Amino acid sequence: MNDLSSMTVTQIRERYLDRDGFIPVVEIVLLEADPRAGVRQLAVSMKKHAEAREAERRRIEGMLSRERALWEGGVSYIAGVDEVGVGPFAGPVVAAAVVFPPGAFIEGVRDSKQLTHERRVVLDGEIRKIALAVGVGAVDVEEIDRVNILQANLAAMRCALLNLRMKVQHVLVDGRPIPGIGIPQEAIPGGDAMVFSIAAASIVAKVHRDAIMVEYDSLYPRYGFARHKGYGTTEHLRALEQHGPCAIHRRSFDWRSAIRSL
Repeated sequence: MNDLSSMTVTQIRERYLDRDGFIPVVEIVLLEADPRAGVRQLAVSMKKHAEAREAERRRIEGMLSRERALWEGGVSYIAGVDEVGVGPFAGPVVAAAVVFPPGAFIEGVRDSKQLTHERRVVLDGEIRKIALAVGVGAVDVEEIDRVNILQANLAAMRCALLNLRMKVQHVLVDGRPIPGIGIPQEAIPGGDAMVFSIAAASIVAKVHRDAIMVEYDSLYPRYGFARHKGYGTTEHLRALEQHGPCAIHRRSFDWRSAIRSL
């Protein structure tokens, strides 16, 4: 470590605070003892940063507890599965399956609903870079109306697993079990908030579906799909009231009652 007294506050900031990495506690202690107020304030910020990184590490380690138990038991290929798009009045239901190598770790992974669009896109790229395999499955509006949303949801998850292009040994799925997959599985209600690979799948599925709805927005610009992604916002319901449904609206959903309640 260079002599702190020979470094300016800007140099210290560039060396430590602007570097997204591990900051040894001993170095923070030295900065806290510096006679310059600016350096001591940097030490406070660095300490908070280090504490936040440690808290995030513990959070992710907790989310990985199921995967680690399986990895340690010799189960190497585990697929986390989740879906998005059950509730909207328009567009497909989309599911994703993600398989990570043993020991995988990505800061920031959590239930996609707790993330901004921009953060989801960044994490989607990181997940795809690290994952052994990513599979996505989508079921369109016609099939949703034909078989009902529950069956369409399960079909999307089965399709996501098929699209992994690798054989998995175990499935961790959000909510309810997936029938007919022939793979040992564990269904975990609220798994997208508690299990790392399921949360990752929720992010991949959300980014994929959002992109589809943005494409639909260019085809059906009257409805605002790029903004609300087919959910029952006031804007969406007003557009339905004015223009009626388009080709991607779910006829089996009771959006008419929602319009009447405006």
